[in-house]
Amino acid sequence: MQLSLTPDQEFFRDNTSKFLTERATPTEIRRLRDEPDGYDDRYWRQGAELGWTSLLVAEEHGGGSISGDGLGDLALVADEFGRHAAPGPLVPTNVVAGALSNLGADRHGDLLAGLLNGTSIASWGYLEPRPHQGLDDLALEIREDGSELVVRGIKRPVESAGRASHLLIAGRTGRGWTQILVPTDTEGISVWPMRTVDLTRRFAEVAFEDVRVPIEAAFGEVGGAAHQIERQFLQAVVMANAETVGAMQTAFAMTLEWAFDRYSFGRPLASYQELKHRFADMKTWLEAGHAISDMAAQAVSAGSPEATELASAAKAFLGQYGTELLQDCVQMHGGIGLTFEHDIHFYLRRVTLDRTLHGTPSEHRARIARIVSDHEDAA
Repeated sequence: MQLSLTPDQEFFRDNTSKFLTERATPTEIRRLRDEPDGYDDRYWRQGAELGWTSLLVAEEHGGGSISGDGLGDLALVADEFGRHAAPGPLVPTNVVAGALSNLGADRHGDLLAGLLNGTSIASWGYLEPRPHQGLDDLALEIREDGSELVVRGIKRPVESAGRASHLLIAGRTGRGWTQILVPTDTEGISVWPMRTVDLTRRFAEVAFEDVRVPIEAAFGEVGGAAHQIERQFLQAVVMANAETVGAMQTAFAMTLEWAFDRYSFGRPLASYQELKHRFADMKTWLEAGHAISDMAAQAVSAGSPEATELASAAKAFLGQYGTELLQDCVQMHGGIGLTFEHDIHFYLRRVTLDRTLHGTPSEHRARIARIVSDHEDAA
């Protein structure tokens, strides 16, 4: 993030950066590769104490933002997560905490309190396997049966599903969308771990075989939750965008330093014209990425009519050029950049993962095309 920050935001960002520099070291990230959860409980509780999980939660429910713009403050945390390739379920925890604050704090106060202090984990089940990608189509069915809701379908990938005590699930009810909160130990739920390129992020496929929950488990109106689900989706996209920009920033800085320190035929690599041109391209992508990510975050936070279009434009741009920038950074490091011992792959892995989550560049371009077409039809 390169917005003009308030002193409180700068202090908040600096505290997060200092904490991650001390706790999310390259050695620790490599160690966590073999850990089932991908992060330590104590680390996550300390992050919650710093405010990582409370920014989308209203003050009356125990939360509060730094600047009055909770999503903008959260984007600062996501940016630092990208800069350090940090572990932890930042996106799903905040999406669920924000939803609980908006609609379910009275009924789920204990869960919300656990999310705020870092002792509980809940995840958000929105994305689905092909052909349903969770952008504008849902296949999972949530149907009414008297005083109960019956859930059938698959969600994939679901972050930290194996660690979560509850899942916030989005599905289709007739022509409408419904959202429910369900404990992971409910009969009929199966959780299957998945593999990912990222060293510390954990995902799973979650299957629902005629899972029955009370109708009170619904968040909002049954069949009328499309607006709240879209808002949560945009929040997740904003966080993913900010994390991608943070990873791009660190990788670019590492590569620039390497190019000045590494000599070839008596000259630093940075002195060669071809590499100068490539660095100019990468710097352009990086600055544009900061700008479009910031603009999308502001639009989503303000509830702007252009929020969906801007969020998708940012996701498409960063998905394409973030990956290209990281590939160039790896190549400029030469053979050492392809080894596990070098740190550059942490950021390539994070950007590659974020590129696929919450919609690929082509899917977001298709979404923009539909928005533009709808505007033309309305005109």
